[in-house]
Amino acid sequence: MNFERLFLLRQGNGLTQDEMGKILGVKRVAVSQWENTKEIIPLDKLNIYSNYFEVSLDYLTGLNDNKRSVRRSDLNKNIIGKNLRLLRKDLNLTQKDLANLLNTSHSTISAYESGKTMLLTAFALQICVKYGVSLDWICGKSKKIYIKHKSFI
Repeated sequence: MNFERLFLLRQGNGLTQDEMGKILGVKRVAVSQWENTKEIIPLDKLNIYSNYFEVSLDYLTGLNDNKRSVRRSDLNKNIIGKNLRLLRKDLNLTQKDLANLLNTSHSTISAYESGKTMLLTAFALQICVKYGVSLDWICGKSKKIYIKHKSFI
């Protein structure tokens, strides 16, 4: 997964990694690891980037090239879980089917759908790429479910 746009947006706006870390509530080293794809940025921190730079999550993650600003919002595990469940049912998948796709357990999918656990960024992106789904929609920032995206994995 490529998060080059995190670097490009930060640098293009004249911010240091230290300054970005303060905005995100993390240390500079975390920002560096995310920008250099050594670690996958947590969804809540990715959302802070989206809100701060007023760009979509889909743009930040390279799902598409449309920078369009979407609704600024905090992430809500219950909304993400509800949307994940709606998507799974729309695709006629069981929780076990989705768990197999993500190489995780049925109970993990259940925890996501019930809003007990925040969806992992890596899992969210796998779903988005496989099914052409908007990460902004999964996170409740957009009403448009399906997007045309470019392959980035």
